[in-house]
Formats: sequence, C-alpha cells, structure tokens
Amino acid sequence: IEYILERIGLRVPRVTQARWLIQSAEQLKPLAEAMNQVLLGSDLILMDETTVQVLKEKGRDPSTKSYMWVRRGGPKDKTVVLYTYEPSRSGDIPVQLLKGWKGYLMTDGYSGYHQVGRNEGVELLACWAHARRYFVDVIKLQPKNKRGRADDMVAMIAELYAVEKEVRRAEDTERYEARLSKSKPILDRIKLWLDQEVEGTPPKGALGVAIAYALKYWPRLIRYIERGDLPIDNNPCEGSIRPFVRGRRAWLFSDTPAGTNASALIYSMVETAKANGHEPHSWLNHVMRELPKAREMKSYDHLLPWNLNAADLIRDAYLREAPSS
Repeated sequence: IEYILERIGLRVPRVTQARWLIQSAEQLKPLAEAMNQVLLGSDLILMDETTVQVLKEKGRDPSTKSYMWVRRGGPKDKTVVLYTYEPSRSGDIPVQLLKGWKGYLMTDGYSGYHQVGRNEGVELLACWAHARRYFVDVIKLQPKNKRGRADDMVAMIAELYAVEKEVRRAEDTERYEARLSKSKPILDRIKLWLDQEVEGTPPKGALGVAIAYALKYWPRLIRYIERGDLPIDNNPCEGSIRPFVRGRRAWLFSDTPAGTNASALIYSMVETAKANGHEPHSWLNHVMRELPKAREMKSYDHLLPWNLNAADLIRDAYLREAPSS
C-alpha cells in the first residue's frame, strides 16, 4: 500500500499505517471483551496455538518463538473466534485465558493444556483428526500399493466420520442418538484393535507411536459421543488459525508486541465476523462508525455480529458509497 500510494503522489510511510492499525485495534478492545464474555459463557471451547516471531520484544532475542493462541466457541449461532498473543507456550496461558470457565475443551495432544484439565468442571476432549494423522504417516512409509495394518485403523476412523457426515445437519438429540447406536460400536472395534496391535508392535516405530498416541488419549477421544453438540475433532479451530498462518507466510514476523497484539485483535474481529456470516469489511465499517455512540452508552452488545443483519450492512455500505444521482 505504501508503494501504491507513493506512485500516485501520496507519501504514507509503512510505520504510519502500522500506527493507524494499532490505534484502531485499541478502539476495538471493548468489543473484544464483550466477545470474550460470550465465549466464556458457553460450555464448549476449541483451542489451538501457532508460532509468531516478534523482532523487538524487551529481554528476548529476535529469533525467539512467540505464540498466537486461538479460542473458538460460543452458544449456537453466536460463534466467537479470539486470538491472543503471548510470548510463551506455557500451560499457564490457557489456564489464565480460561480462568473460572467450566465445560468441554477440545485441543490437540499438547501437554500445555493438561493443566486446564485439572481444574474442577473442565473436561478435556481429544481430536480424532490428530490421532488419524499418525496412522496416515505410517501409510506414507509403506511400499506403494501395499496395504498395511495402519490402513485398517484409517478405515475405521473413516467410519466414524461417515456417521458425523450423515447427521451433520441433524438436531443435537438426533446426533447424540446416532453416535450411541452407530459410533459407539465402531469405537469399541477400534479399542479392541488397538489393544491387540499394541502387543508385538515395536513402540518406537511409526506404527507403535501412532498406537501409543491413540491409547494415551483414548478417554478423551471417545468423550465426544457424550453429547450431540460436541465436536469429533479440532478442525474448526484449526480452520480459524489457517488465515493467520497464510498471512505469516507473507509478512514473516511482527515488529513489536504492540503490533502483534493489534494483529490478534483485528484477526479476532475479522474471523468472528466471517464465522457469523458477515462480510468483514461491511461489518467493521459499521462498527467503527458506531463505536463512539456505544462508548457513551457503555454497551457494545448491539454491535456484535450475531445482533446485526449481514444483508442490511452490505446494503447500507453500498448506499453510502454509491455516487449520488
């Protein structure tokens, strides 16, 4: 943008644009806090983290890895996606982010989440997509066109996902009943297979590692059938992380913690808008215009994405930008 503007005679340095974004993010903080309250008011949260490099952080080497933590959840039809920057990957971070919260937490197998699971009222779920990847890695090591034992596991996991696909649009009660009648017998077969195959499989080989992972997290892998609204995997949260990862390939790193925090907040706004069916530009345009009024009322609920009609926002944006006749 700096170069484009310069070619048409406008000098707007990159640092100025960065400052504008940081200042804009500061204005959006109350809205992020309102979203956070909605998120913590639900009893199901999905969580994941990815790396980010910050060059100018006090007391840290520029090459040190920092982390962007992502939480996704909220009541039905009120999906919240929140990004939080932290220099650490410590288990203290999810504990702090979920302080006082109770419910089901879906994560991968990273041990940093174990500390949250020790809190009263927090039940940990494990991701079937992660468990499956270990067996897929085994298949990749097999000779071409040769079927191995890992193929049997991947096929059984595919049966679990077939049930989920069948009831994707069903009500939670119907999905719960389908899981008990169809998924539970498949899970019983998978457990029997794991118990049989673990004997005699070298523990340090690829298949041994895959089996050990599935057995270690088995109690968490099967918990999704306890209710009809619990997810079978953490893919929705991973999908929310993907835009950040794609962006990181282009910009590589953040300059300062202030910029990283601003990025986290803006990503939170954009991804929450998208998750609720809004075109992010039209929603943010409306929000930035209405924020001063909201501050006077000290209420931001009416600006949250699920309280606004997406079609109306796009129409209003068009009417504002359309040339007058």
